Amino acid sequence: MSVNEQDFLATYDPSAYPAVAVTVDIVALTIRDGALHLLLIRRGEQPYAGRWALPGGFVRPDEDLAVAARRELAEETGLDGEPLRRVHVEQLASYGAPDRDPRMRIVSIAHLAFAPDLPDATAGTDADEAAWVPVTELTNRQLAFDHDRIVSDGLERARSKLEYTPLATRFLAPEFTIGELRAVYETVWGHQLHAGNFHRKVLSVPGFVESTGASTERGGARGGPRARLYRAGDARLLHPALLRPAREETVR
Repeated sequence: MSVNEQDFLATYDPSAYPAVAVTVDIVALTIRDGALHLLLIRRGEQPYAGRWALPGGFVRPDEDLAVAARRELAEETGLDGEPLRRVHVEQLASYGAPDRDPRMRIVSIAHLAFAPDLPDATAGTDADEAAWVPVTELTNRQLAFDHDRIVSDGLERARSKLEYTPLATRFLAPEFTIGELRAVYETVWGHQLHAGNFHRKVLSVPGFVESTGASTERGGARGGPRARLYRAGDARLLHPALLRPAREETVR
């Protein structure tokens, strides 16, 4: 005999099943002093006390995953209000190996965050320290949990998305030059790009950028004409894509 949903829920016993917790971890990237940086926190509590890790924490019972990710990001960066809303945050992947956390079965929903000129990090209540660390220095650090894998996946996602989406504009101010846009690609990809070829490719992609009609107040460091200013266009995908130099060789 079937029962209605209300009666079923009235007798349902969640404790009859293994306990599983859900966390969010944030791969937060920004460009500081011309280098790609990742936000890390030094854990103040066990497990892995004293080790560096991604910012993150347990999802509260009344929180959506995206809300939890932005809350954790706000706690470690000091951002709130409109500046926090301007940060691009997207789900990266889920990580659920049974032994990834020694406390219990914990599934992490990792998120990727991008923004320009994020402020100095401020450690949250459960962290001893928070810092923006150059990506080039990550080989010298062994992160807690499975965060090395999450960071690797996040960096590859970021580099890949620059190829086929206008995500690079998220690292810049609302108005920017093509040279500044090229610097984002060079920093995230770790490759120098030919200035003229890059300029031509960007302007050939419909909706990638649009001219503001204005120029910089002065020329470059070596003089010369003032650079034109652009803003992000309305394209959601880049067609044709801007491929990384190594990938360009493979598709020729």
